[in-house]
Amino acid sequence: MFGSIGMPELIIIFVIALIIFGPRKLPELGRSLGKSINEFKRASNELKSTLDEEIRQEEQRSADRQRTPEPHRPTSPDDQNVPRKSDEV
Repeated sequence: MFGSIGMPELIIIFVIALIIFGPRKLPELGRSLGKSINEFKRASNELKSTLDEEIRQEEQRSADRQRTPEPHRPTSPDDQNVPRKSDEV
């Protein structure tokens, strides 16, 4: 559950917290801790979904670029002599 923290360690932590904060303050601290952890999970899930969406969009753009390459125009000597609009005065 908590890795290397077992039941005896949890009981010791609870007793120390009970002594430090008292029986009236402990439930309030527990609720605050629970809300904080819940908000952190929500924010991290939102960040993960945003990153996944950005990655998916980037992969879609890459796939679109690979499917439709730019058309290749053959160059000929005649193309080089064609005046451009900017050249016309």
